[in-house]
Parts: sequence; structure tokens; C-alpha cells
Amino acid sequence: MTRSVPALPILRWLPAYQRSDLGADTVAGLTTAVMLIPQAMGYAMLAGLPPIHGLYAALAPILVYATLGTSRHLAVGPVAMDSILVAAGVGAIATLGTETYILVAAALGVMVGVVQAGLGFLRAGFLVNFLSRPVVSGFTSAAAVIIAASQLGHLLGVELPRTHHVHLVVWKSLEDVGSWSWATIAVGAASIAALLVLKKKWPRFPGALFVVAIATLAVWRLGLGDAGVAIVGAVPAGLPGIQVPRIDPALLAELLPMAATIALVSFMEAISVGRTFARLHRYDILPNRELIALGFANVAGGFTGGYPIAGGFSRTAVNARAGARTQLAAIVTAGVVIVTLWAFTGAFYYLPNAALSAVIVAAVLGLIDVRGAVEIFRVKREDFGLLVLTFVATLSLGIQYGILVGIGASVLLFLVHTTRPHFAVLGRIPESQTYLNIARHPHAKEVPGIVLVRIDAQFYFGNVSFLKETVRGLIADAKSPVRYIVLEAAGVNQLDSAAAATLAELDDELASLGIKLVLTRVKGPVRDVLHRTGLLEKLAAEGRIFMSTHRAMEVLRSGASLPDLSPPADDPRAPSDRVGCGMLNQD
Repeated sequence: MTRSVPALPILRWLPAYQRSDLGADTVAGLTTAVMLIPQAMGYAMLAGLPPIHGLYAALAPILVYATLGTSRHLAVGPVAMDSILVAAGVGAIATLGTETYILVAAALGVMVGVVQAGLGFLRAGFLVNFLSRPVVSGFTSAAAVIIAASQLGHLLGVELPRTHHVHLVVWKSLEDVGSWSWATIAVGAASIAALLVLKKKWPRFPGALFVVAIATLAVWRLGLGDAGVAIVGAVPAGLPGIQVPRIDPALLAELLPMAATIALVSFMEAISVGRTFARLHRYDILPNRELIALGFANVAGGFTGGYPIAGGFSRTAVNARAGARTQLAAIVTAGVVIVTLWAFTGAFYYLPNAALSAVIVAAVLGLIDVRGAVEIFRVKREDFGLLVLTFVATLSLGIQYGILVGIGASVLLFLVHTTRPHFAVLGRIPESQTYLNIARHPHAKEVPGIVLVRIDAQFYFGNVSFLKETVRGLIADAKSPVRYIVLEAAGVNQLDSAAAATLAELDDELASLGIKLVLTRVKGPVRDVLHRTGLLEKLAAEGRIFMSTHRAMEVLRSGASLPDLSPPADDPRAPSDRVGCGMLNQD
């Protein structure tokens, strides 16, 4: 019996909380907060928002997810992918640096949350399956390149156009070489180098916070602000208020496609991260509950000055590695954010933008999935082509359209495969009852006058023509006159009405040519459909349906009369179960 899950997952783990877990959760929460604070500020800047809004986006969503989420380790908050999507979507309809831009970003967060929660209540978590691995790999790799390029202006100390065209950003930066701030370049380059070295040598060390602190201290003590190094400046202290982001309804309509895109991408990111650590720690997460939790977290973030959030892989890894046992670790992280907003925002005044950009660049370098691309190329070139298409489309068309091109191409590829399914002509392995693909096993022998075909796909309206063409081609290419076409249907899991009608038509067409259609190894759901059309009873009455392919071939090869497999008229069993006197009542 399945145990029910409380409406609020926190009611499942909090009453049973073990005091022995408190120390581990506290350490994990503090460790994650040390990483979250500089990352959140950097990602907010990537989204085109003042850095403080990254902390706003990291506060309420963390608390909401800790209440509703089913993952013990997922660390939610601002992430690079969502941030660049926000910059692309909001930047298209609002001017950077304005109050409208901030409101639109918050409204986008609410919309993303509504979409995610709605999908969760509709139990539509399966939609994320349309984001195949090649699409995700190509998209994230291209997005990482775009994100890194978007930080060039902050790293060079020059104003550059906000565009997804990487070559334009690079070209413009080279045109403005005379305006480069060498002090800014030094801060950015040193920060990136330090972050990469610390990550490689001491992965548990809070490199981001250390680098940001040292860079801030250097700017303050050396007066680098006067040398052209851009700094964060004054940051408002205190917690964000609750505010409904009111914007023009027409803008909401424009934001809807981007909201849907972010909703799916962020859920894909969160669920993949959550499942990874759930497997490692041997527990389950519930995808539809995760959609609802992320949805409400995004709504809460939008109402408190934030923008769309997701589950970050690096922070979740740090959280788990630091010993997190429950979402109490996330509550501790939120507590640190609250203290920071109350008491330490003044420390951000001399924080250089170049250091925040360095945090972003160092983080997204890991998103460039070279190893995954090589593996996909080695395993299946078709999937590698899909990866390359998504990568190129994302770089050339932008983040939003790149992911849509990838999804569209993967769906199209799936349709192509189903409309032209794999089939194999089978032959018998000598001295055995095994029948294998003659193209792969040349020693398999065909039986003259009998063409044995295996179909490896569901049979539906989209591939009925292909089946008929295939059978006609096999008859035309046969070396001897064909007396039987035997379809081994073990690989056919579903049959729709169009396919059933086509089988009946094919049976009539073959009969006019003096050829008999025989079916073997037909599964229960397929037999049910054939029964409703009457074809099952016809084939059974003429002895043309078998549970065993070998038995069918033996009967046909012997030339004996085909047995009548139809049940007696008074057989009490249901028609679809009794056909073949019990031979066909298996699934």
C-alpha cells in the first residue's frame, strides 16, 4: 500500500526531526550561504538587475521551497541560465536600469511560478522529457558562451551592447580597445584565475566569497574606484517588502512565451539536480510536487523584488557535501541572507563589478559540456547533429529561440523515426528455434516462399503507409514466389484504429495476390484492438495467428492445413481472451 504524502512536505520531516542532524544542517546551511551570497549578486547583475535583487530572489523562494519541496538537498536561488533568459526576455521590452525593468523582472518571476504550479497541479511534469540530452547539452553550452561574453563589458571596464550575438560583443570590445580599463582588467583576470585555482585545488573552500572579499578590500584600500574600476556602490539595507508587480497587461502577453520557456528550463535543471542527489542518498523526489514547490517559490520571489529562480547544481553539491540532512539547512541559509540584508549591505559598497562578473564566468565555464558532446558523437551521430543544431541556433537566434529550435527538432526527429520505424527480415539460426535479423546475422536462413518480418515500433496512422510499402517491396524483391507474409508483432505495443484498418486492407490486398498474412507474438492490447475490428476472429478462424514464431514457421513450412484456432461458440471467456483456445490469452 502506498503511503500518502502530506500536502506540506515539511510536515513529514519536521515533526520527526532528529536533534543529531541539527549540527550537520547548520554547517551545510552556513556553507551554502557563503557561496550563495556572491553568486546571487552576480547573477542578478547578469539578469540586468541591481545586485541586491539577487539576495531578494534568494530569500523568500528558499523558505517557500523548504516548506513545499520534496528534495532534502536542493538549494534554490538565482542561477545563470534563468538569469540570462531574464535578461533576454525583459531586455526586449524594458530599458535596462529603470524601475520598469525591475518590475517586469519581478512580474516574470510570478508568471513563471504560475506556469510551474499550474503544470504541477495538472500533473504535467512529464513535459520536461521533451528536453532531450542532446538539446540540453547544446543549449547549455551555447548559453554558457553567451553568458561569458555578456560579462566582457564588466571585465574590460567598457560599455558593450547587450546582445546574444557573441561575435558582435567581441568585435565591439576590440573596437573599444582604447577605452579599456586596465585596472578593471587586472581585478577581473586575477579574480577569475583565483576562482579557478581555488576550485581545482581546494573545492571545499568558499572561493567565491574569499575572492569577492579580497577584491572589495583591494578596491577600498588601493583607491581603485578612482582608477576606473566600477563598483556596486550604495546598497539599500533591510528586508524586501511585499509588492505585487503591476505592469501593462500587454507586456504580460509579450512575456508569456519567455515565462513558459523559463518554467520548463528551470524545472529541468532543478529536477535533474534533485534526482542526482536523491539517488546518491537513496530517497525519492516527486516531480509534480517539485513543480508546485518551485512555482510557489517563484511567485514568492516575484512578490518580494526577486526574479525567476531554480535549483543550482553547484550550490546543491556544496550543500550535500557539507552534510545537509533536511531542508532545515536551507532555512539556515535564508537566515544568513536575512542577517546580511539587515546588517552587512554596507560592506558591498566597494565590491567591484568585475569580481562579480568573474564569479559568473568561473561558474558557467562548467556548463560547456565538451565531454558530453564527445560521448554523444561517439554513441550516435544523429543525436550529435541535434546537439550542434541547438548550439548554433542558440548562438545565432538567441536563448529563447535556440531552446525552441532544439525541442522542435527533437520532436521532428521522433516523428520521423515513428513514421519510418525499424523493421527486420528474420531468418532461422540453424539447429535452433531462434529467428534473427538476416542483415546482422548472415548465417540466419530464410524459408523459401515465406517472408518473416519483425516491426519494432508502435503501429499507428503515421506509419501505416510505410508498412504497406515495406511489405510490397519485400514481395517484389523476393527470390521465389511468396506464399506467406508473417509479421512478428512482439515489438508492437500499441495499435490505433487507422493501423487496424490498414492491416485489414493489407490482408485483403495480399489475398488477391494469393498470399496469406500471418501474425505472431501479438500482445494483449494489440489483440484487443484487432478483436474490436473483427480481424482477430478472422485470422484465428483461418489459423493465421500464433503465440510462437517458431510454431508458425513450422506449420507454414510443412504445408499442412492451417488450424482453426477460433473458440467454440459457447466458450464463456471474453472474446479477446479466448481467441485461439487459450493460446492467445497471454500478454
